[in-house]
Amino acid sequence: MNPSETSRYVRLRVDLVLEVSDSDALIGAALGHIKADEFMPDEERGHAEAAVRQDESEALAYLVDPTDLVAELPGIELAQASWSSEPVEYDPESLEWDLDEEDGDFEEEADNA
Repeated sequence: MNPSETSRYVRLRVDLVLEVSDSDALIGAALGHIKADEFMPDEERGHAEAAVRQDESEALAYLVDPTDLVAELPGIELAQASWSSEPVEYDPESLEWDLDEEDGDFEEEADNA
């Protein structure tokens, strides 16, 4: 395929597992972020504050904007973005969390390099 026949779109997938070591600090930062958002309607602000107080993953979702990862990259225009945050049970010893095995292609590519 020549460059004109290939897709100009690229899907970047990032999967992070974060340990919350200070719930109060996380929630406090999220509440501060919500309070400082001058464009958020009051009704939505109340809902957001309640959600953040009840769920650390909601607090994280209000603080992390993955679009910031690509905002300053040259030659890139963000076409679409979505993300979510949810509590998970994490066991680093479990094969379920072996990121190298996730799509089955990583080790094969590394072996062929």
